[in-house]
Amino acid sequence: MSVVLGFDESPGALSALRVAIEVAAAYDEPLVIVYGVAAPGVTGEEYGAHHEAVREAGSTALGRAVRVADEAGVRTSVELIEERPAQALLDAAARHAARVIVVGTWGESPVRGALLGSTPHKLLHLSSVPVLCVPATGS
Repeated sequence: MSVVLGFDESPGALSALRVAIEVAAAYDEPLVIVYGVAAPGVTGEEYGAHHEAVREAGSTALGRAVRVADEAGVRTSVELIEERPAQALLDAAARHAARVIVVGTWGESPVRGALLGSTPHKLLHLSSVPVLCVPATGS
């Protein structure tokens, strides 16, 4: 089994990283840190440039998260997945027999999440494994 974390360096994701490390350490399981890189929009030259920038940002974010987990003594693996975040996390959870998917929230209202399709909201409705939503703490 594993703990799967959606990570993008947002305040909610930083809080989720701390919680995911605690859960992975408590169960002595690896932490799979996931970044979904598919961006909405049309194809073409602008999409290619945008996509590459998103991949680079994801690689940087994942590297920072791994360093924090390493300092805590938690085994990690990382995945840049060519899907939107919710689907990337669902795919990783299935591949890694996830005990839980951990994601951060940033304080949006439930109505806004339902209308705009936030990643936590989608996961709560689509995931077959528990989803732990961690609010941003501002620290």
